[in-house]
Amino acid sequence: MDLKELLEGVTYEIVQGKPDVEVNMIHFDSRKVGKGDLFVAQRGANVDGHIYIEKAVSSGVTVVVCEAIPENLAEGVVYVKTRNSSDTLGLIASNFYGNPSRKMKLVGVTGTNGKTTTATLLYELVRLLGKKAGLLSTVCNYIGDEKVHATHTTPDALEINELMRRMVDAGCEYCFMEVSSHAIDQRRISGLDFDGAIFSNITHDHLDYHKTFKAYIEAKKAFFDRLGKNAFALTNLDDKNGMVMLQNTVAHKYTYSCKRMADFNCKTLERHLDGTLLMLDGYEVWTKFVGDFNAYNLLAVYASATLLGFGKEELLPAMSLLVPVSGRFETILSNEGVMAIVDYAHTPDALENVLSTIEGLKKEGMVITVVGAGGDRDRTKRPEMAEVACRLSDRVILTSDNPRSEEPAAIIEDMRAGVPEEARDRVLAITDRKEAIRTALMLAKKGDIVLVAGKGHEDYQEVKGVKHHFDDKEVIKEIFKL
Repeated sequence: MDLKELLEGVTYEIVQGKPDVEVNMIHFDSRKVGKGDLFVAQRGANVDGHIYIEKAVSSGVTVVVCEAIPENLAEGVVYVKTRNSSDTLGLIASNFYGNPSRKMKLVGVTGTNGKTTTATLLYELVRLLGKKAGLLSTVCNYIGDEKVHATHTTPDALEINELMRRMVDAGCEYCFMEVSSHAIDQRRISGLDFDGAIFSNITHDHLDYHKTFKAYIEAKKAFFDRLGKNAFALTNLDDKNGMVMLQNTVAHKYTYSCKRMADFNCKTLERHLDGTLLMLDGYEVWTKFVGDFNAYNLLAVYASATLLGFGKEELLPAMSLLVPVSGRFETILSNEGVMAIVDYAHTPDALENVLSTIEGLKKEGMVITVVGAGGDRDRTKRPEMAEVACRLSDRVILTSDNPRSEEPAAIIEDMRAGVPEEARDRVLAITDRKEAIRTALMLAKKGDIVLVAGKGHEDYQEVKGVKHHFDDKEVIKEIFKL
């Protein structure tokens, strides 16, 4: 592809060479470049790609995009200076793949909790309504019916555009994607043409990356700030930072709420362990979802589908056909009457939502919670997770989640700091996650509920940087002999 076409929409300065050179492929990893490729030198959180420019040039690249021009310029290489290489990568990746986001209705979902459920249910909903759609999510990516393994909540700019190109080629009219705060901050979504953005909520998470809660909020807000005037911006009115997202956007602004008057409203009429009866847009709808947090997710889905042009007469019946996302409040019942619930809750707020839902639904018996915290991530939430578990459970077992490079015992000690004095005799610490789950299920008797929190859909455990197969649901079924 011609470099001039690739740089369309980019503010740049050609330092050496002419922009009529042909580019074979784009890379930001110097180990992948080849003859005739374009290399983008990004300033990452841990590594500055500018130090690899010379290596990329020696591998045969014909174009280097960078923020700082190297002292020694190689003959025959075009150097393009730009203000933000990551931003430019998104724009040229979109141009390289023919701007696929402009050829579909693209809706992004951001927030601490609810991203996966909301994006996945929107994908499922429009498919129920006879439309072809794609999905980019934590659990899995889909190109129509084709399943594509997901490695990050939001892939890099090249992978996003490649996947979207495949969606367009497969005839997809819609694409729904989770948009993480990391992806917004790192400009992985630059160059994408969003038709809508949804804000679910914001609570304590990712402070290992953003350092302050203010910076975390601002990262989410930047997504809305960059929307076009023809897009919709839909926010949760019941979140105290919900309206912050709409402050500077030029998009059409809409709100949803389960507590007050908004553009889209929902009320919970009946709560059961196998579903919830909602008053949705003035109509009673039985859903297969449990918990007030899911009422918000379903309302966001309904509101977004309405803003995409679907009518309530087709939407409301389809809403009752939707089923929960893998690893999100999934229930498994033993032959002895013990209920296990697997949930991805890995923030204090998400854990509180799930445990409050269980408390409101259980008729009798104990609540036993198995919970851990991820290694190499925000340490400040560890004691908070333990405090929430102790406050809303009868017994708590602290265990490993994905310890990554950290010592599991050290993570558990961080969590112990949040255990109140009066709850200490109700708390066990078992480093081996399988043994922790087994102990919880052995302690439970008929009518008790065991929550296994933190990993949800994940089918691995990462220890010392190595991923081992581990699936909470498989472990529970094995112990239950199901």
